[in-house]
Amino acid sequence: MTKSIALSLVLAASLGLAACSGGTENAANNAANSAENASNAADNAMNAALNAADNAANAASNATNNASNAM
Repeated sequence: MTKSIALSLVLAASLGLAACSGGTENAANNAANSAENASNAADNAMNAALNAADNAANAASNATNNASNAM
């Protein structure tokens, strides 16, 4: 959801710049690059969240194992 909103905003802003600049080819390339960057940023954020969840699960598992080994 957030990814699609960010992508839409980037595309809308880029198209607005393209209409005013006269350099439509460069503006189109910039828009495509900006959209890809926004998509990559959203993917990175999702991966960071998944990694944090995995790390938390691993920490809980390690704590359980350590408690079992201490007995």
